[in-house]
Amino acid sequence: MMSASAIDGAAKRLARGRLEGARLGALPQTSRPGDEADAYAVQERLHAILSAAGRGHVAGHKVGCTTEVMQRYLKIDNPCSGAIFDGLAHQGDGAFAHGDFQHLGVECEIAVSLAADLPGGHVYDQESVGDAVRTVMAAIEVVNDRFIDYRSIDTPTLIADDFFAAGCVLGRPVSDWRDLDLATLPGHMSINGKEVGKGLGGDILGHPFVALAWLANRRAEAGLPLRAGEFVLLGSLVQTQWVERGALVEVEIAELGRAVARF
Repeated sequence: MMSASAIDGAAKRLARGRLEGARLGALPQTSRPGDEADAYAVQERLHAILSAAGRGHVAGHKVGCTTEVMQRYLKIDNPCSGAIFDGLAHQGDGAFAHGDFQHLGVECEIAVSLAADLPGGHVYDQESVGDAVRTVMAAIEVVNDRFIDYRSIDTPTLIADDFFAAGCVLGRPVSDWRDLDLATLPGHMSINGKEVGKGLGGDILGHPFVALAWLANRRAEAGLPLRAGEFVLLGSLVQTQWVERGALVEVEIAELGRAVARF
């Protein structure tokens, strides 16, 4: 377990990279998280530092590595989570300044908003976690590779830095989602009018709510439960696509609608 000073040192280094827009190398061995528990402790301290620096508050969460395509791509075989700050979450059609990112990517997601807290004292599964879901949406996750060479960075450090999370566009909220079989919904993503990937809701751990249950259990166990009003991006149906300035990104998921991002 990392000491409080090591956690603070790692978080300050990661925060400095974001606030200054500088790409980072590996963290020093003395302040590098040794496992995922350490990583999430650094992540929480990072959020506090960024909020104090005027970056807003955490409005939602992302779950990464929930599909086979992304686990193969990142060579990580279990889900990982990060946070998205309120000023970086757009509705429907979002515009982003390409120059605000070191290495900008996009992902095709299914997202939910929560109507109720998911506190500790429970073990959530696909069925029970659905009781807290208010709406389901198509979404674009905006990711930022903030490292000089992310493939050389250990998984705990990637998690500590919010696992690439950098923003999102949330599509139209669908409140009658209980009439849908989310696992069978097809989705696709296009960039500048050309399709770049497609998949099914069931590619996310068999059902999107399995990813939500994983996050609810992880955060409840850590004493940081998911809260009503927050949103969660549940995983990408397609491999991350790195985009250039001027890109128009569109995601569409059957029955859930679309989301658009412009860079």
